[in-house]
Amino acid sequence: MFTGLTDRLGTFMGARDAYDKCSMVIVGAPMDFTASFRPGSRFGPAEIRNVSEGLEEFSFDLQRDLADRNYFDAGDIPLPLGSAKKSLICIERALETIIKDGKKPLLLGGEHLVSLPAVKKAAESYPGLVVLHFDAHADLRDDYLGEKFSHATVMRRISEVVGGDNLFQFGIRSGTSEEFQWGNRHTHMYPGKISEPLYDIIHEIKGLPVYISLDIDVVDPAFAPGTGTPEPGGCTSMEILNALHLLQGLNVIGMDIVEVCPVLDQSQITALLAAKLVRDSILLFG
Repeated sequence: MFTGLTDRLGTFMGARDAYDKCSMVIVGAPMDFTASFRPGSRFGPAEIRNVSEGLEEFSFDLQRDLADRNYFDAGDIPLPLGSAKKSLICIERALETIIKDGKKPLLLGGEHLVSLPAVKKAAESYPGLVVLHFDAHADLRDDYLGEKFSHATVMRRISEVVGGDNLFQFGIRSGTSEEFQWGNRHTHMYPGKISEPLYDIIHEIKGLPVYISLDIDVVDPAFAPGTGTPEPGGCTSMEILNALHLLQGLNVIGMDIVEVCPVLDQSQITALLAAKLVRDSILLFG
């Protein structure tokens, strides 16, 4: 039985009460200790849950309803404030339990570094794991200001877990020249593009275990301003939803949605987009 998380004072809309009967588990990782520009994403998981009540459980686009899905909201993982290293260990332990119980984790960040322990645990249980990375930023630095573990290095660390050949990066439009050079050599990087390359690679990865990591800043800040490192020139809300819908039929074994920063989110539009992505992800993969 899954234990050890905070009290579920707020849960994602429609979440069931029985962990043992669910197929997908929502869990929050409220960490933003390595944020390099604007902190506050630690409050993202709670805000995504909060605004979810403003959405319908029925998806017109998918013609599916959350009432037909069994999913559990486990609350947030208690993290030692200020210690990224210890927090990553806590996230690993929580995700290990969820995955070993045969359930799919849907991790809510928090900064993007929280994806690393989730991918590590998924890769241990699913050999040949493919990671689909949606982001404005390459996140391929080997270190950032001397730190190996940072939201700016997370995909470099993940490439060391799954292998660069199993890392597909979409929507990237920001990074150092060295990151783009490294990505072009070692990962499948599609700068500035999302849907077109997805069409091309879906047949290659069909049947393989897939983990999705979605940084909300892949979306243009006109549609998602509430994030720590906004980057103009991104996709629309509809485009990222359509990209997610393209992935139905894949063997998605887990995912995360990260970098929602409520204190910067006028009218809660970024959190609402994230909540809709969560809803559709449950309908598609749960």
